[in-house]
Amino acid sequence: MSVPFTPIGHVHTTATDIPRHWSLSDVEGSLEIAPQFTAGLQDIQPGQRIVVLFHFHKSQQFSEKLLVQTPPHQDRAFGVFSICSPRRPNPIGLSIVEVLTVDGSRIEVKGIDMLDGTPILDIKPHIEGKEECPSWNNE
Repeated sequence: MSVPFTPIGHVHTTATDIPRHWSLSDVEGSLEIAPQFTAGLQDIQPGQRIVVLFHFHKSQQFSEKLLVQTPPHQDRAFGVFSICSPRRPNPIGLSIVEVLTVDGSRIEVKGIDMLDGTPILDIKPHIEGKEECPSWNNE
C-alpha cells in the first residue's frame, strides 16, 4: 500500500536555535502555502492556534533499533510512540502554533519548533476541550 503526501507549503524562519518542542518555543516564522492551496486559509485568524502537520525531512532513516530511544533530556529509554522524537517509522511531526497574521499565502506564527524549509503536510484548527470543529457535509 502506498500512502503518498504532497506538501502544501514550507516553513520559513531565520532562527538557528530551534526548541525541541512547540510547547517550549517562542520562535517566530511563517508558513508559506503554495498558491493552489491559498483559498483554504480562509477564516484562519490572528490569535487562533493551529495544528501544523509536517515532514521531518532531515531526520535519519528509521530502523528497528530506534523503536526504543533515550531523549537527550531524559535519563532512560522510551518507546518511540511515547516520545516526540523526529526519528520515527513515518517521519511526521505535529506542532501547535499561534497565528500572528495572515497575508495571502503566508501565515506568520509563533511557537515554531521546525527547521527552515520544513515541508508542511496539513494545517488543522486547534480544538480544546469540548469545542466543536466547524462541520462539513457532502452536499
